[in-house]
Amino acid sequence: MASQCPKCRRFVADDAVCCAGVEITWKCQSCGKLSVGFAFPYGSCFLCGGPLRVVAAYELNDPGRIEPIREAVQFEIDMFHFYRLALDRVAESPTRDLLADLCAREQEHLEELVAKYHVDLDPQILAPTTHAEGLLDRKLFEGIDFELPSGVDELYRRALDLEHRTLAHFERRALKLPPGTERELYRELAAEEVEHVALLEDGMRAHQEVGVR
Repeated sequence: MASQCPKCRRFVADDAVCCAGVEITWKCQSCGKLSVGFAFPYGSCFLCGGPLRVVAAYELNDPGRIEPIREAVQFEIDMFHFYRLALDRVAESPTRDLLADLCAREQEHLEELVAKYHVDLDPQILAPTTHAEGLLDRKLFEGIDFELPSGVDELYRRALDLEHRTLAHFERRALKLPPGTERELYRELAAEEVEHVALLEDGMRAHQEVGVR
């Protein structure tokens, strides 16, 4: 039986996933701050950078159908911020162009997920506060010296590691799920990650070839 989405007011099929109105309560395991939202960059507290954990059950008709969507949104937010913040640190034009392209792709994919599954996502999630910027910087780029040529190589390796781990997660989930909406979502996400990995590998090879000339 079809139902009406509380966000866009359209009617969605009985087998569709609608996340409109879903609010999850998180608690920082370091400072204790409570936050409410669907997902946060790197699952971290904006106040101190500590890890967030779900502390209260949220009302869902079928939690098993919502969790894959939350995971997908979380991964897209995380990779978007990785590429966005890396752009501020890379001077070489070819590398910046690649990172800008990947950042735009992540944002487009996130927007597609938000529209397809009617997710209520705060736009500010893609533009954190100045304090949060510093917390993410330290977490994402610790140990990378962007003043050295090796810094860009390490950036590529770190980005590839993140993309490979995300790809592996999506592939494992798709294999474990029965045929249906969730399985197809994970398969689609995995295919997108394969493309991202290929782009990064091409960019890394090009950067290294320039470095040895």
